[in-house]
Amino acid sequence: MNKIYPSAAAALADVVKDGQTIAVGGFGLCGIPEALIAALRDSGKRQLTCVSNNAGVDGFGLGLLLATRQISKMISSYVGENKEFERQYLAGELQLEFTPQGTLAERMRAGGAGIPAFFTKTGVGTIVADGKDLREFDGQKYVMERGIRADVSLVKAWKADKQGNLVYRRTARNFNPVVAMCGKVTVAEVEQIVESGMLDPDLVHTPGIFVQRLVINAKPEKRIEQRTVRAK
Repeated sequence: MNKIYPSAAAALADVVKDGQTIAVGGFGLCGIPEALIAALRDSGKRQLTCVSNNAGVDGFGLGLLLATRQISKMISSYVGENKEFERQYLAGELQLEFTPQGTLAERMRAGGAGIPAFFTKTGVGTIVADGKDLREFDGQKYVMERGIRADVSLVKAWKADKQGNLVYRRTARNFNPVVAMCGKVTVAEVEQIVESGMLDPDLVHTPGIFVQRLVINAKPEKRIEQRTVRAK
C-alpha cells in the first residue's frame, strides 16, 4: 500500500467533506500540520468541527479556517492569542466546547483505543460538568467524558518511513500522537520519509497502523507564537 501523496491537496482530495469532525495536532504553533491546514482551507469544505488544543493565531494555523468561516465548532482547551476566535465566539458565530487540556488529550486517546467514555474528577463542580453524567467512586464525584473519534486527523511529524511509522520532535509530541490515534483517516505531514526498516522501532511514537496517508513538507515555516529575548 503506497501511503505517499504528491501534495497536501492530493492527500485530502477524496477524504474531506462538509460537516466533518477534523482533529488537528499541535501545541500552540508548534508541531502543527501547516501545509495540510492550508490545503483544507483551499478545499472550501465548510461546517467543520475542529478538535485541537487551540485554534492557532490570526492568519496562521487554524486561524486560516476561522478567517474563511469554514469552522462552525471548536473543541479545544485554549483560546489563546486568536482574536478572531474570540470575536466569533462572543458574537455567537462559533460554537465552542471548552475541554480541560488533559481531558481533551484523553478523549482523543480513548477514541483511538475504542473506549467510548471514561470518568474523571477534572471539571466536577464547574460548567465543564454541566449536563454530563456524574458518578461517585470511593466517595469522590467524577464526570463522564466521551471519547473523540474524528472523521479525519491531520498531524505533523518530523520523520516517517514508507509504512507510516512516525517520529515527533520535542513539543510536537504533546498532542500529535493522540490526534493520530483518533482519526478514521489520518494524514501525516512530515519533513522527511525514509525507507521501511530504517527507523529504530524503540523510537517510533505513532505506529503506521494509525496512519493512512503521508505528505512531505520539507521546509515548514514553524512560526514562533511569542518571541521573547533576554534583556542585556
